[in-house]
Formats: sequence, C-alpha cells, structure tokens
Amino acid sequence: MTKQQLFAEIQKKRSFLCIGLDSSLDKIPQHLLKYENPILEFNKQIIDATKDLCVAYKPNTAFYECYGKKGWETLIETWKYIPQDIFSIADAKRGDIGNTSAMYAETFFNAASSDMSFDSVTVAPYMGSDSVTPFLTFKDKWVILLALTSNTGHADFQLQQIGDERLFEKVLQISQNWATDEQMMYVVGATRGAAFADVRKLAPNHFLLVPGVGAQGGDLKEVCKYGLNSQCGLLINSSRGIIYAGQGEDFAEKARAEALKLQQEMEQILVAADLIS
Repeated sequence: MTKQQLFAEIQKKRSFLCIGLDSSLDKIPQHLLKYENPILEFNKQIIDATKDLCVAYKPNTAFYECYGKKGWETLIETWKYIPQDIFSIADAKRGDIGNTSAMYAETFFNAASSDMSFDSVTVAPYMGSDSVTPFLTFKDKWVILLALTSNTGHADFQLQQIGDERLFEKVLQISQNWATDEQMMYVVGATRGAAFADVRKLAPNHFLLVPGVGAQGGDLKEVCKYGLNSQCGLLINSSRGIIYAGQGEDFAEKARAEALKLQQEMEQILVAADLIS
C-alpha cells in the first residue's frame, strides 16, 4: 500500500484508526475457549465488527509468539483474515545486525517463505542503519521506526540531550537518509502531547503511528492539534480500549461501539482540517 493509497482509505472511511490486536487468552471472553483456536476466533470477530471503521490493524507479535507454534499459526491466519485494503502492521519491534534483520524482514514480508506478508513492521533503530536497511529492500513495504514512545521509561534514553538535540530528534534526523516518507513512518506515543510539534519540525510529511490513545491516557485532539498534516499523517492506535470493551457474547458489538466513537471523532477532525468534506 502506497502513501497515497493509505490517505485515500482514510478519506474513504473518514477515519485514521488503527486497531491493535493484542489478544491474550486470559483477557478474551471466556465463552471463546470452547473454540479450537480461541484467539483466532476472537480476532476474526473483532475484524468483522470493525473493518469498516479502521484503516489499519496491528497485531503485537509478542501476544502470539508466547504461544509457540500455535501462536505463530494464529498470527499467520490473522494476517490472512485482514482485508487487503486495510494496512497491516506487524508490531514486532525488531532490529539487529544486518544478516539477522534480513531474516526478520523475510519473516514478516515474504509470504513465500513465512506465509505472511504484512504491509509494515515496527523496527528499533538503536543499532543504526545496517539494522534497518534490510527491511527497506522490500520496496513495497514500510518500516515504522521507534522514535518517541509512550512508555514511562522513554526518558531514560529518548530525551537525553546530544549536543543541541535530544536523542529522538537525532533518530528522526539521521533516519531520513535511509528512506523517504513513502517507505518510512515513525512511532510517536500519544502521551507525548505537545512533543508532536517538535516531531513535525523534523518529519513534516511522514506518517506517524501513535499508540497510547485510550487505556494509556493519550488525548486524540491534542495529538491532532500538533501532529496532523496535509495527508492526515497519523495512524492512531487503540488496542485494549476497543478489543476488550466487552466480555460477554456481544464483545464484538461492544468493540464496534468503541471503535465507532473514535471514528466519529476522527471524522470531525478531518472535516475541520479540510481533508474531507
């Protein structure tokens, strides 16, 4: 999916919502445990209930890897179930020496070898360019680079001053030599608020994947105030706040209701910004 195609989907659905599929056996509705693959059934029902309201799905791979072989099978089947016109994100946070990163890229991008071909993968930039560029050899795929995250420990490194800049600003600045805004996005946590203004000074045209809205307390309007650009430029992720909205047999309906609330708020924001009419 190209940047323009992603923006077209945002305009079509009047939404820039990404739904995180952080699906865990101890949190899904208990009546699903009767199924042969409860997590896959949960994911399918969530997708069926919300696919007209979001433009991206983001399975966090840790929630699948922890179940071993069956978990990987569930991740593969979940990817296959995501409609092709919806942007798919493997939230894997990989990044290692070049030959290892090349194998990670094969894992998430090459369906011929792994049975999965996500549109994008999250990557940690700490090891530098040679840990990231192997992912970029897949020209029709996206790297989503960790820049300014929503966790409480982000300040340990990301806000450290390096000369006149903070480390996350160095990441934004240097990484733009590796790829354009047609192949690279950045993770910027919703709980960072006004810091989006600083991010946009260095990366005005890139899409930003924004976790932290909902359960983590990020404010959608504040994020959009500082982070919106002429092609929207934001994918706002909500995971727990949507997928675990209900615990009964109507859990998918409850998830849809929460997704609809965010979609309607996003629609108002897009209209106000003259990005849709």
